[in-house]
Amino acid sequence: MKRILFLLLITILLLTACKSKSDSSIIDMTGPVNLSSEESSEEESVPEPVATEPSEQETSPVSGETVVTITVKDFGDIKIKLFPEKAPKAVENFLTHAKEGYYDGVIFHRVMNDFMIQGGDPTGTGYYGESIWGGTFEDEFTDLVPIRGSLCMANSGADSNGSQFFIVQTTNSYEAYLDQFGLNDSQKELFKKYGGTPWLYGVHTVF
Repeated sequence: MKRILFLLLITILLLTACKSKSDSSIIDMTGPVNLSSEESSEEESVPEPVATEPSEQETSPVSGETVVTITVKDFGDIKIKLFPEKAPKAVENFLTHAKEGYYDGVIFHRVMNDFMIQGGDPTGTGYYGESIWGGTFEDEFTDLVPIRGSLCMANSGADSNGSQFFIVQTTNSYEAYLDQFGLNDSQKELFKKYGGTPWLYGVHTVF
């Protein structure tokens, strides 16, 4: 009788041990376990990627936008997109001068490697040139920035725009100094991407 009871006790212990092992194996295999109905109903929030629109200064022109071609002897064509809605007077001045032949045969009298090329003086000296209204006209500062490739008005001080212009050629972004020029984050990114002359922002009209 004692032998039978001993065998029953051993059998019960073995069954209990097998059940515990089986249960733990099931938990391990199912991975994460929902501990409550509240937790299982909540979905983990995943932040949506932020889509950044390209700047109007870096997009190709579309139908209806104003594009000019500067033909340079022994070099080729320079095509430039203008922004009449941003700098209407500078654009009107430039286009009218061009249509009336004011710029015909005019040289780039100032060429500075990795900085800019400047023209628009009918005498080719860099000392003359006036606006289509006679004399000078005021600056038009907007969110456009003088990144590499930008067309800007040359001047001799505030509101002294005449006929001279320059095209930025600087490849350096001057990233370490961008916080000094009153630029927003988008403008800083443009300089980092294309290079330019951030110290001329708010000094020369970009058009």
